Amino acid sequence: MNGPNDNEPSQQRLIGDLRVVIENAEELLKNTDQYTSRLYQNAREKLAQALNAATEELARFEDAQLERMMVATHAASVQHADSTGEARVLRAFH
Repeated sequence: MNGPNDNEPSQQRLIGDLRVVIENAEELLKNTDQYTSRLYQNAREKLAQALNAATEELARFEDAQLERMMVATHAASVQHADSTGEARVLRAFH
């Protein structure tokens, strides 16, 4: 079935992988700062641009994921007639 949650594990994996790539790129930029040749500087500039784009994309993914979670939580609250936060918490533990 192709329901709305079928892509959730792959989206989680994508977000996790993107975080790792960003961390590695940041570490690479930090560790190559001492190289001053034009070749290194050009490569570092390209990496910095790609890092900025990846960071922006990660923020979009995380915002979309948060929005989906909020919508799902609201739908469940409506479905179960949860009128208070306490009711939502208690239902989560049943």
